[in-house]
Amino acid sequence: MTTADTTPRLLITAGPTYEPIDAVRFIGNRSSGRLGSALADHAARAGWQVTLLLGPNAVRPEDKGVEVVRFQSCRDLELLLQDHLPRCDTLVMAAAVADYRPVPEEIDLDGKRKRKPGEMTIRLEGTPDLLAGCSKNAREDQLLVGFALEPRDRLIESAQGKLQRKNIDLIVANPLETMDADSIEAMLIGNPARGLRLTIETPGIITKTDFANWLIEQITPLCQQRRTLCAGNSTHA
Repeated sequence: MTTADTTPRLLITAGPTYEPIDAVRFIGNRSSGRLGSALADHAARAGWQVTLLLGPNAVRPEDKGVEVVRFQSCRDLELLLQDHLPRCDTLVMAAAVADYRPVPEEIDLDGKRKRKPGEMTIRLEGTPDLLAGCSKNAREDQLLVGFALEPRDRLIESAQGKLQRKNIDLIVANPLETMDADSIEAMLIGNPARGLRLTIETPGIITKTDFANWLIEQITPLCQQRRTLCAGNSTHA
């Protein structure tokens, strides 16, 4: 077995999606991508082989060893995940993907909507659940990590619901005020249905840089355990 075979491979998504209305306007959000880029930096320094799928107008990682692939829309990211997921050991889905986008009939990529007096109505459709889709296509030896950004009063309940609904291994539960902030207070919750009974809290409010280091430290042994367990099951099969 070569070094390339044993080096853990991490796939991270970060930043917003921009869902086009016309050639100029889009529906987006305030995600900066800072957390995902910090995760990529720390993982690369910790010895992971890292690919970062990074949304528009998001902060790039500093480590030159990180492979950065840009996307714009939810559809762009969906196609990139289909391509890159089979080649990773762990997926950290930190991107803030839009829940809705304009229906195709509303989009004019060759022009710009003219301003008119009165109201303007744009019809929207739901976007696919990319993380749930990854779960359906993932191998047993892959670790899938999601994020739940919710109000504090229903944070844990929403995070646990997403774990079950998306059928993933781990979820980072963090309050709404984390969006576009420099610090974070969060907890990592495991999915018992996938053999991970754990709830680990950050040591209070910490910077996103420190959180990135903390999260990589948490998921590294879990990734190794999953790979080892699946390799052992394959050997005994």
